[in-house]
Amino acid sequence: MNTPTTAIVVHHLEQSRSQRILWLLEELDLPYDIVLYRRNPETMLAPPELKKIHPLGKSPLVCVDGMTLAESGAIIETLNERYGNGQLSPAPGTPEALRYRYWLHYAEGSAMPPLLLKLVFDRIAKARMPFFAKPIAKGIVGKAMSSFIQPQLTTHLGFMEGELAERDWFAGSEFTAADIQMSFPLEAAQARAGLDARYPRLTEWLKSIHARPAYQRALKRGGPSAPLS
Repeated sequence: MNTPTTAIVVHHLEQSRSQRILWLLEELDLPYDIVLYRRNPETMLAPPELKKIHPLGKSPLVCVDGMTLAESGAIIETLNERYGNGQLSPAPGTPEALRYRYWLHYAEGSAMPPLLLKLVFDRIAKARMPFFAKPIAKGIVGKAMSSFIQPQLTTHLGFMEGELAERDWFAGSEFTAADIQMSFPLEAAQARAGLDARYPRLTEWLKSIHARPAYQRALKRGGPSAPLS
């Protein structure tokens, strides 16, 4: 394993994607420091201080060896390859390696958009507004949910359930960093998008990752993991 020349610093927003990075670092047994950021209690958005680290002001952000790394998938690949000697990825050129790369990108590119849409529309439905606007807003939300968002969520959950019918972990028979990347959308789906007993393999997979010692250590350091965004 390569040792960073400077400390790994994770700019960690509570209840966010950055929990995955803490878990990755625990799995790799790499030392790291945390700078914790709290969400705005009214908007639940990240604080503006994160923009001092990266112009987009999003978490996770990791600073190491003069680099500022952003985007969960890119951070996971860089840390695993550079400092973990690829121990959490399959051997190059194998079918497992192709699946590994697919799930690293699928998590944010395909799984998260309908989950984010559901979060936004749920908040619209609960938002304060003039009484005469409430029926209109509820009608729009209901139509969006029934005609697009919920069918998309059902399709994706069914797809992922089927994939785990063929293997124990997303890339293959062994746990990889792709499973770390997939944890956020599936935890979000369990919290607010219908991932329940109808999906026994996904439910069992979630139990498996939650039982991992490195996952538990990351929780102790980073705080509750219930995903908000």
